[in-house]
Amino acid sequence: MRPNVLFVMADQLAAGVLASYGGSADAPNLGSLAAEGVVFERAYCNSPLCTPSRSSLMTGQLPSRNGVYDNGAELPASTPSMAHYLRSAGYFTCLAGKMHFVGPDQLHGFEERITTDIYPAGLHWTPDWRRPLEERLPWYHDMSSVLEAGISEATLQLDFDEDVAHSVVRKIYDLARSADDRPFFLVASFSHPHDPFEAPHAYWDRYDDGDLPVVRAVADDPHSRRLRTMCETDRHDISEELIRRARHGYYALVSYVDDKLGQLLAALEATGLRDDTIVVFASDHGELLGERGLWYKMSFFEPSALVPLIVHAPGRFEPGRVAQPVSLVDLLPTFVEVAASPSESKLQSATWSPAAPLDGLSLVPLLLGDAGGPDQVVAEYLAEGVFAPLVMIRRGAYKLVHCPDDPDQLFDLDADPHELTNLAEAEPELAASLRAEVAARWDLEALADDVHASQRRRLGILDALAKGEQTSWDYVPPSDSRSRYVRGKNFWAPFAAARLRPPT
Repeated sequence: MRPNVLFVMADQLAAGVLASYGGSADAPNLGSLAAEGVVFERAYCNSPLCTPSRSSLMTGQLPSRNGVYDNGAELPASTPSMAHYLRSAGYFTCLAGKMHFVGPDQLHGFEERITTDIYPAGLHWTPDWRRPLEERLPWYHDMSSVLEAGISEATLQLDFDEDVAHSVVRKIYDLARSADDRPFFLVASFSHPHDPFEAPHAYWDRYDDGDLPVVRAVADDPHSRRLRTMCETDRHDISEELIRRARHGYYALVSYVDDKLGQLLAALEATGLRDDTIVVFASDHGELLGERGLWYKMSFFEPSALVPLIVHAPGRFEPGRVAQPVSLVDLLPTFVEVAASPSESKLQSATWSPAAPLDGLSLVPLLLGDAGGPDQVVAEYLAEGVFAPLVMIRRGAYKLVHCPDDPDQLFDLDADPHELTNLAEAEPELAASLRAEVAARWDLEALADDVHASQRRRLGILDALAKGEQTSWDYVPPSDSRSRYVRGKNFWAPFAAARLRPPT
């Protein structure tokens, strides 16, 4: 029997804050999931920004291959996504919550989408590498989330995540009592703990500011300086008290997401679906919380690039921990292999798969405790805050960060987990080896030209669409109440059809 898959995503959740990664966040549901599942200790996003990271996850392709360079870039409708693959394999595919698809296709293979997105689907967040960082675009991050962190019982993001959790719980019940015998692939994507760092009192009270220390060393590499300029970090006196308060709010929101996860797991348990459902938890990227004098993401420092990845499937995969570096592009081939029936040949079961080369490898061998699977991670950053491609290679204990405009950064993460010592000059042979791999993997000059051309096209289209009557690409989920509750002449029939007996 092929399993159901519940894929739960957080937004901007740094792996290092969770207990299963050595952190102190109060997240008991994630703790239980990790204790009973497989924890990938070195899982990375493939671009430390929302839309390119999510598009890489959905397509199994790096931004340089799928063209989703930044938060204003469209994922073409003709690019196969994990929803297309799984739908082709006979799965019911359903999305709830944030995925930040840009463009008129707001489904990308999902048969059903049961909530809107929290963000717009237009081209408005297109960067311009021709513009100096000091000429701020209106959507750039600023320090307001840090300066204004605190308690709030209701925010736009809290409203959104409440809707997502409610919709997914209801969908789980609908699936349990449905006559449709297809396995399901259900994505529940929350917008927290993404800033603003405002949390309800009940979650705020779980923490004390003094328990949330920070790494105070300030990063002085060119990219970090660009990020501080872009976010106007250096224009404010960010005191230790402000840092701890912002971190307090962030940790409270991690607990909030954990609570939402608990609601989904409880629904699986109540409907008898828990044993037949693989639960996967991940985040699109991490979060810098004042470490190195930086905030938010857009960096390849570990708090920004390392993400939680937990696979819970008792009876299929033995609990354990995987130290091998992996990344989010590995999830598509993993889901496809898990979903394949014995008569199918995994990715090749889709007739169009050879036209859609993948940058990821299946994690199933690692989940089974075998050798194989990825042996390194590559990632790209092609959005605001740079003027040339910024790329990363993680191999073994070492990480190289390379940008044609900047000196290289090379870190030994085993010996230097806070990335305080750049070894690019101290280890010339290792640095040269990794640079050679960068040169073999990327034509960075051609990639920069492609990014520039994409930005110019989109900025021109954005200017044209701002004139005259405007039509939004935003997604509005359909709602048909005519058959949901009591209607028509069969007065009592809906009650019997909706009944779900507790599992025995």
